[in-house]
Amino acid sequence: MKRIRLFISGYVQGVGFRWYVQRLAKRINVYGFVRNLRDGRVEALVEGKDELVEQFLQNLKEGSFKDQLEEIKKSEEEYQEEYSDFTIKF
Repeated sequence: MKRIRLFISGYVQGVGFRWYVQRLAKRINVYGFVRNLRDGRVEALVEGKDELVEQFLQNLKEGSFKDQLEEIKKSEEEYQEEYSDFTIKF
């Protein structure tokens, strides 16, 4: 099992990006949350089976918003089985 935290920059606020991330996560069956940050970036915490977390990240990089993403900073964290759904935090 794996847990990653992403900080995503680019044209990612006010364009439906969080909802896109949530739909992608639910389709792939990973858990966690996504939220806007005050500095214009989006933060996502994603956990689940190793291969599904990697599939989520790959799909995020190659998906509908790929041309709007400037940078994705990824850090791995200790898996905690903290989430059972993927939500948008406001």
